[in-house]
Amino acid sequence: MAVASKNIPAPDLVPVRRALLSVSDKTGLTDFAAALVKAGVELVSTGGTAKAIAEAGIAVRDVSELTGFPEIMDGRVKTLHPSVHGALLGIRDDPEHSAAMHEHGIEPIDLLVVNLYPFEEVRYSGANYASIVENIDIGGPAMVRASAKNHAYVATVTDPEDYASVINALELNIGSLSFDFRRHLAAKAFARTAAYDAAISGWFAEALEIEHPTWRAFGGKLESVMRYGENPHQQAGFYATGDKRPGVATAVQVQGKALSYNNINDTDAAYELVGEFDPKRSAAVAIIKHANPCGVAEGVTLLDAYAKALACDPVSAFGGIVALNRLLDAEAAEEIVKTFTEVIIAPDASDEAKAIVTAKKNLRLLLAGATPDPRAPAMTVKSVSGGLLVQGRDNAVVDDLELKVVTKRAPTDKEMADLKFAFRVAKHVKSNAIVYVKDAATVGIGAGQMSRVDSSRIAARKALDAAEAAGLAEPLTKGSVVASDAFFPFADGLISAIEAGATAVIQPGGSMRDDDVIAAADEHGIAMVFTGTRHFRH
Repeated sequence: MAVASKNIPAPDLVPVRRALLSVSDKTGLTDFAAALVKAGVELVSTGGTAKAIAEAGIAVRDVSELTGFPEIMDGRVKTLHPSVHGALLGIRDDPEHSAAMHEHGIEPIDLLVVNLYPFEEVRYSGANYASIVENIDIGGPAMVRASAKNHAYVATVTDPEDYASVINALELNIGSLSFDFRRHLAAKAFARTAAYDAAISGWFAEALEIEHPTWRAFGGKLESVMRYGENPHQQAGFYATGDKRPGVATAVQVQGKALSYNNINDTDAAYELVGEFDPKRSAAVAIIKHANPCGVAEGVTLLDAYAKALACDPVSAFGGIVALNRLLDAEAAEEIVKTFTEVIIAPDASDEAKAIVTAKKNLRLLLAGATPDPRAPAMTVKSVSGGLLVQGRDNAVVDDLELKVVTKRAPTDKEMADLKFAFRVAKHVKSNAIVYVKDAATVGIGAGQMSRVDSSRIAARKALDAAEAAGLAEPLTKGSVVASDAFFPFADGLISAIEAGATAVIQPGGSMRDDDVIAAADEHGIAMVFTGTRHFRH
């Protein structure tokens, strides 16, 4: 049996006679208010909400009539009053509570309708400190928590999307709401205030540059429920945090079926990678499979870049994700759709390109408006048993690093350009990562191996396979450069890359055996550059 408090059974159906409405988002407000009045509900409201309801010709009482106190301090104080919170928290079947309500003239409120100040929106809008602080709601969360706690008697609505279900329930139960319905609304209300407070505490940590706050909270709003997660037996949902970083969470899907868990994960990886390449400098394309790149290239046009990226590993590209750093044009779209592709994500697309993609009804097209800034700071989160691992995003960019030539031979200008390209890509390849690049295009990628030498060999082998498929006499790793996401612990990984045909190497350095590795490079006449920065990606 449900219990209100003090072992008092909570009633199932509670009539809704009075509702308090105080909303920032006024979507659907007047229609909802009119439907409540039609259901016999008296409306009480505050400030702008009361004005909007009254201007629609709907009878409404100002909250000051309940409190006997005016709204003061620019609206900061209007509902923080015993007449409001007593009306929300009072246990109607408790004699002491009922007596207190009667003694102090507290009229019970059966339905609370509140959505909070748009803190998350203002936080990410570029507003100044004072404006963000002013959008921290106090009265709203206080009322929501009060009414949700007393869900034995009070229904709490925090989302305009629930207005229709409330009206339907009132009609079904002849002016009452059931305990199960109130309980589900309460659960949603506490989740909302939790996410709201998480956003506020997260912003304070950023604003005050507190790297490791004593308490960490994360929140988000459900955007979609997937059919399943990584595998069919796993449940999955996608939650948006409100961060406006261009990418899969903020992109507009203009074409194709719903995104799956794996689609979202892979698309995020693809767009973050292509964001490393400045669209003002050149067109760039990244093809991703299982969160790893199978081909990345720059070109004069997107078509040129796509062709070079696809040539790196055309077998793995089947069923992959294609990310572009420029507007998708018809020429590139026509070529991309020739290979089975799950998702295309780009800043924008021409009408002609959209029409070409539309012919492939299951192919998703996402338009993000811009590319993500690889230098922007942010937090990443990974769950482990019993906790969360939280770290700053890897926002190191090779163009900002102090590169050090450690071999007798320095790289040529062309080699240096390709070395930087390779290190940009290695940042987005699962460790251990080895990336071969030639002429601003990947020609071999080895990812996620326990041994760095194995990653080097796999990358070389994939390059050989691609060459055979293309009818080339030798793999493109001949005369290429190679990047390693971390130092070579032994010379064997480097030797493997040299055997594949690499003429220059970029790596963080920092191994106890750096001297041995440098000596091996000098012995074979290749150039080596240290970055001093590692790019592990697990």
